[in-house]
Formats: sequence, structure tokens, C-alpha cells
Amino acid sequence: MAVNKCIKYLLFIFNLLFWLSGCIILGVSIYLKVSKDGNSITNESLPGIDLLIAVGVIIMVLGFLGCCGAIKENRCLLILFFVSLLVIFILLLAAGILGAVGEKKVKDWVKERLQKFLPLSDQPENVRNDLEKLQEELKCCGLINGASDWATIPASCRCSATESDCSATGVYNTPCSSQIIRLLEKNMEVVIGIAFAIAILLIAGMVFSMILYCQITKDNASTA
Repeated sequence: MAVNKCIKYLLFIFNLLFWLSGCIILGVSIYLKVSKDGNSITNESLPGIDLLIAVGVIIMVLGFLGCCGAIKENRCLLILFFVSLLVIFILLLAAGILGAVGEKKVKDWVKERLQKFLPLSDQPENVRNDLEKLQEELKCCGLINGASDWATIPASCRCSATESDCSATGVYNTPCSSQIIRLLEKNMEVVIGIAFAIAILLIAGMVFSMILYCQITKDNASTA
């Protein structure tokens, strides 16, 4: 029984695209990592860039294994590729379940990460500047407790009386940790959509690799 060339080259093309996407993710995430425009506050509370770098490397390695396994019809590489995709799929599923049931823990984790910046007035100038930019953008004041996080309230905390979140003292009531958490919640649908697309790709990769693996095994058995 001959190996189905269509399946073989479909798997190769799939993994080539998989590898290229890993290269793109790795390149973009490294650029963001070394960029001087990063905000130290959001980098601390949302350490997603390091995660993206890891994801990019893993995807590149898996794509390479899949390409080699498909083009060389190597059963060892194909089964390794299949097991790796299965593990990632299980981890992705577990992460989705934990994220759904542990929403409060995520919020507490963000606040815990930001707690290290208190008191704000004692932080280096670059950290204070980053926070002030964040306060202007998100219309918030302080990190955890509000304006009391500052020894001297900066101008970025000031608001006009016409704004709904403005206190009687003329500063924003909402701390920036709450605004950061709200951003996380707003972007959750996008994250779920991306995770769902990745899950479909993982399933497709597992199906193609297992079909090709079985065909190679039968072909070897018939020629033995």
C-alpha cells in the first residue's frame, strides 16, 4: 500500500505554515520585548510577551518536526509531533477551564504583581513616568488603593467635575489595577477566539499526522 501523497504534502504544507507562524510570533514578541516604548507597569501585570516568546519557539520546533516527519515519512518524528500537539491541546483545554473557574484568582494575581510598586512616590523616575502615562490613558489614579498610593498626587490623576468617575477632591476614584483588569475582561473574547482557532489547528495536525503514520506503518508492513 503506497503512502497517500496528498496527505503527505498537506501535512508538510500545514507544518510549514505552522513553522512560519512561529517565526512571526517569535520575531514580533522579541521586538516588543526590546522596544523602549514598553510600559513597566503593564509589563509587570500582563507578562504576556515572555509567554509569546515561549509559544513562538515551541511552534517553530513543532513545525520543524512535522515538516521533517512528513517529507521523510519518519514514523518517530510523526509520533513525537502527534504527542506534542496532544499535550499542547490538553494544556490549552486545562488553561481555558482554569481561566473560566478562577477569574477571581486572576484578579488577585494582577493586584499582587502590582503591589510591589507601592509606595509609588519611592519608585524610580521611569516607573513613575510610565504610571502617569497609564493614568492619563486609562483615566485612573494610583494602582491598588487609589490616590492614597501617591505621597503627592500627580497632575495625571486630576479630572474635571463633569467626568463621572471624578471625586469631590478632583481626582479619579478608580485605581489603575481595576482598569487593567477591565481591559483583560474586554479582550477575553479575542483570546478565546484565538485559542479556539489554535485548538482547531492542533486537531487538524494530529489527524493528518496520525493518518500518515498509519499509512507509513501499513506500507512498511506490506513490503516487509
